[in-house]
Amino acid sequence: MDTAMKEKIDRVLDTVKEPETGLTMAQLGFVERVRYNEEKKKLTVFSCNLKSNRKICCTVIQGLLISGTIDSLTEAFQKEFPDLAVEVV
Repeated sequence: MDTAMKEKIDRVLDTVKEPETGLTMAQLGFVERVRYNEEKKKLTVFSCNLKSNRKICCTVIQGLLISGTIDSLTEAFQKEFPDLAVEVV
């Protein structure tokens, strides 16, 4: 992965914010790693595992927040890398 691509990835992580705290993905450490497959023109973003032992109502709310955050992150990566397939897992 070249320097320009790394800078774009960092820019996305510094821009997208988690709605509850207002902190960026970089500040939260939400993304564990990013894999780029040049042959397939695909960028795979691996988010951290946020499973917890909370009550069901908290788990549902947390799931909704994470879902929205993943959607925002996917949208931002697709905007920054329009020629690549983007998957956040």
